[in-house]
Amino acid sequence: MHGEYKVPGGKLVVVDLDTRDGVLRDVTVAGDFFLEPDEAILAINGALEGAPADTDAARLAARIDAALPPGTTMYGLTSEGVAVAVRRALAHATDWNDYDWQLIHEAPQSPALHMALDEVITAEVAAGRRPPTLRVWEWGAPAVVIGSFQSLRNEVDPEGAERHGITVVRRISGGGAMFIEPGNTITYSLSVPDALVQGLSFADSYAYLDDWVLGALGDMGVKAWYQPLNDIATEAGKIAGAAQKRIVADDGAVLHHVTMAYDIDADKMLDVLRIGKEKLSDKGTKSAKKRVDPLRRQTGLPREAVIERMIASFRSRYGLSEGKVTDEEMARAHELAASKFSTAQWTARVP
Repeated sequence: MHGEYKVPGGKLVVVDLDTRDGVLRDVTVAGDFFLEPDEAILAINGALEGAPADTDAARLAARIDAALPPGTTMYGLTSEGVAVAVRRALAHATDWNDYDWQLIHEAPQSPALHMALDEVITAEVAAGRRPPTLRVWEWGAPAVVIGSFQSLRNEVDPEGAERHGITVVRRISGGGAMFIEPGNTITYSLSVPDALVQGLSFADSYAYLDDWVLGALGDMGVKAWYQPLNDIATEAGKIAGAAQKRIVADDGAVLHHVTMAYDIDADKMLDVLRIGKEKLSDKGTKSAKKRVDPLRRQTGLPREAVIERMIASFRSRYGLSEGKVTDEEMARAHELAASKFSTAQWTARVP
């Protein structure tokens, strides 16, 4: 069995192993990380050898930590990262490069239709009728998108939304509210087979699926990192938030979508969103205006150029062919947008 895992902000860890009589055997850990002293790698292999195959990642990491020689130093490697690679090997997880990725980047769509397209495309990936897909959104109207479990009245000021002509929609994933203006926002979705995130905890899957975009931002001169659970941050402030939804039908799939602030009208946002002091307090800031530092200022690039560079970075890593929403998918999405995502029953399902 073979498992791979790129440690967030670090290096690739590769584990090859077998199982016999319910325990790990012939464990070999490798990768492009740095480790001192040399014998520490033998200690890691030895710590994993003979471990019960059902040992969770936390306990595997504890075994590794207990076996490391005094003064061991890891660069780009963590005991938790090795443990995750083991769990991915045991789960027969796939890798990014095992797939033929498809790009969808089409004309602007209404907020409700974007919600529906996410659901339809991810269901198609789960059913095996569509390859893993990167969809870059273009917004047809300003919007507030609230998380699946958020209270509508607690998140949105209806008078402010009406005053600014903003549509309010609810998505199928959890997480917080997103303030959307077409020219100021970069949004993308990854619809991926469940096998890609096998062996990862829910929290680890966020970092794993965000790693490529951190590289793309780095190429544009933006030093960014994953900030648990679902933010992408820089020293100047947050630039993006992610959310996920798991589809359990068929072979399963994961929807992972990210909204990035290219620019922001903070006064308008505060007139529409009800951002409470409790939410701000755990971010260590005194003002919502200081929480977000847009990509326009950090890159100095036009929005279109930022998107082009992100797509190019993904393509260079994993390959990416041009695709489109099929007629059948679009028809289903339009029906779902009308029957679900445009209805008060769905939008106010948590009043």
